[in-house]
Amino acid sequence: MTEHFRSFGLVTPPTPGAIHADDAIALLKGGQAKDRSLLAYGNGRSYGDSCQNHAGAVVDMRSLNHIRAFDAETGVLEADAGVLLSDIIAHAAPHGFFPAVVPGTQFVTLGGSIANDVHGKNHHRRGTFGCHVESFTLLRSDGKTYRCSATDNPRLFAATIGGMGLTGLILSASIRLTRVQSLDIVEKATPFRDLGEFFDLAAAADLANEYAVAWIDQLAGGRGCGRGLLFTGNHAEHGSHVASRAGRNLSVPFQPPFNVLNRPFLTAFNATYRWKKGRAAVPRQTSYHGFFFPLDGMRDWNRLYGPKGLFQHQSVVPQQAARIVVPELLAAARQAGQGSFLTVLKRFGSIRSPALLSFPRPGYTLTLDFPNRGEKTLRLLAVLDRITVEAGGAVNPYKDARMSAATFAASFADWPRLEALRDPAFMSDFWARTAGSIDLKRRGAEAAE
Repeated sequence: MTEHFRSFGLVTPPTPGAIHADDAIALLKGGQAKDRSLLAYGNGRSYGDSCQNHAGAVVDMRSLNHIRAFDAETGVLEADAGVLLSDIIAHAAPHGFFPAVVPGTQFVTLGGSIANDVHGKNHHRRGTFGCHVESFTLLRSDGKTYRCSATDNPRLFAATIGGMGLTGLILSASIRLTRVQSLDIVEKATPFRDLGEFFDLAAAADLANEYAVAWIDQLAGGRGCGRGLLFTGNHAEHGSHVASRAGRNLSVPFQPPFNVLNRPFLTAFNATYRWKKGRAAVPRQTSYHGFFFPLDGMRDWNRLYGPKGLFQHQSVVPQQAARIVVPELLAAARQAGQGSFLTVLKRFGSIRSPALLSFPRPGYTLTLDFPNRGEKTLRLLAVLDRITVEAGGAVNPYKDARMSAATFAASFADWPRLEALRDPAFMSDFWARTAGSIDLKRRGAEAAE
């Protein structure tokens, strides 16, 4: 077992068993996968244990990496589940197309993007990744391959999008890309003094732009509390149609024995970042790499957090509660003495996902990264969970490695519907820890009656 088969947050140990995709397909088609649970593993960019399966094995999907077809008129692309978004971008860009939704890294698989129903900086206009899935093929432990779409096996279609790999093995999928004038982005950075000013700007920014996201100086207190930069962007009318993997020659070659991203570093970084990005008073044209995937420029950047890794906490709270709750979340982190290297705030729109379980919902989402300091960090994360749930919000499961079963149930009331459609041969550490615990408690209560 290699270290590759672990989560990106590095807080969970590698899954001790891995199976090649072809071998897993043979087991499933032969009906021989019921004695050992499986879970698809893409490119390892999930932060927590939703991509781990210590009770069984993960299926290495990277060999299923072929683009099968592309219609340059409609933008519909068919590809294997293990194809990376970077490869899809490179294939479609010369024809004037780009994925309708991209997350913060292009080095995620197509199957993983569907299974986690990922979102991007344009949820207010395009919804989630699942909104642009035409169909997919799903192999289950009954040995059958199902074509799933809004009209074919619709229940499996809804459960698999956002289903975190629990309904079976996605083999391939067809998605609709969106036509763009170029890959380049015309970006504008607007400084705001505090969160109140950000909320005043956010709705108008969404109306006027395809993309919008805010960076928060999480360490700033006093008069600077809640300050940050609002980034808006649109595809440039004249720009590049050639994709590249610029910056991938940079890397963190080894894991330092301690957390490099300490408070003095973060304070200096935030000040420099705010000065550099905020001084441009007019829009500027930049590459799509810099706008969508800034951290992709440095391979293995997660190693900077040291051997204990990092926890990422992403929450979403209703719009009407956000002006109170978001400052409360940031204050809790400051009071705990925890600095977040990446603090991102953005607005989710009202476009519904076809997914049975989907994290985005109308409101505001806050993302925080914390170095793992053991119990101190876990206590803070529990506080952030409580604040979020009490406000009627949700915590993102595919960014999580420790939320309680109660937090998960409060965030996703429809989880029993996914459990009913879960393939019995598929399991993850996350599902066993959360839904599995709830299910056991429920069975015990029913037996006592």
